[in-house]
Amino acid sequence: MAAATTNAADVAPATKPTLLTDLASSVSHVPSNFVRPLGDRPNLQDVQSAEGSCIPLIDLQDLDGPNRSLAIRKIDDACRNYGFFQVVNHGVPEEVVEKMVNVSREFFRLPESERMKSYSDDATKTTRLSTSFNVKTEKVANWRDFLRLFCHPLGDYIHEWPTNPPSFREDVGEYCRKMRELSLRLLEAISESLGLEKDYINKALGQHGQHMAINYYPPCPEPELTYGLPAHADPNAVTLLLQDDVPGLQVLRDGKWLAVNPIPNTFTVNIGDQVQAISNDRYKSVLHRAVVNCAKERMSIPTFYCPSPDAVIGPAPDLIDPHHPAQYRNFTYGEYYHQFWNRGLAKETCLDLFKAD
Repeated sequence: MAAATTNAADVAPATKPTLLTDLASSVSHVPSNFVRPLGDRPNLQDVQSAEGSCIPLIDLQDLDGPNRSLAIRKIDDACRNYGFFQVVNHGVPEEVVEKMVNVSREFFRLPESERMKSYSDDATKTTRLSTSFNVKTEKVANWRDFLRLFCHPLGDYIHEWPTNPPSFREDVGEYCRKMRELSLRLLEAISESLGLEKDYINKALGQHGQHMAINYYPPCPEPELTYGLPAHADPNAVTLLLQDDVPGLQVLRDGKWLAVNPIPNTFTVNIGDQVQAISNDRYKSVLHRAVVNCAKERMSIPTFYCPSPDAVIGPAPDLIDPHHPAQYRNFTYGEYYHQFWNRGLAKETCLDLFKAD
């Protein structure tokens, strides 16, 4: 379906930045700057529903008992063959998750003047509200607004966060603490699943980094023309995603897009480029995307756990042998992320730029 001619109401004023949250409610067609080229549209009719065993569901309670070895094997299988899995009994209290979702919704429902206090298109800012992905470089905009928050060490950043809603810093801070605990637990299990010491990845990440995005996807009048986020692989180590009850995440597997529908009280975990490099390609950082719909707003809250900028990443020596030569040269995460940000969301992973000679 082609986009209709854009009228004056469809175009954001040039005099100040305009968030999609404020634009979306006033348009009946997708503005032309959001319309993807014909060969790069979601093709929503050709998406499979990820039911049953399509995306593994792993009970993390098993990591603390006699079934630990079984849970480790399941994590190994998921990381090798899917790049994604979901976790249940993860240890993050339901009330912490509920407060996180509620305060995020409250933030995006604040008046524009209040939200805009956090706005910046400067990617170096550690707390910022923005729209799309990189408004300075991209040619086609994405149907999302986001609040980006750095959150480790928490004391270095929490004072930058919004103070409205009043409980924002307290609710989000507690959520970040719990997600750090879960991230470290998962990284230990992933290290062990590779046959490495369980603290190997932990040490490889240097001083560590943790940040999150609160993604807001308003209802879209023509969801077949645009994306919330187009296909991409994550540049960090692991991503832990909290979805609300509205579907939107899709994962590429065997050339087909699978819809990963939300399951209550779970997180969706995906391997990022840094773990793929450390694993020497045993584990895969796979393409995924966010689609939108015309009926409901959607929120997703990914926690990105990553190396510190000066951490040196490369294949673990124990995973290199004559049959498995090193696939990547050593590089710093700061060098890697610079390439990722300048390149933008792309189907070609940045890892190709760091291949071993």
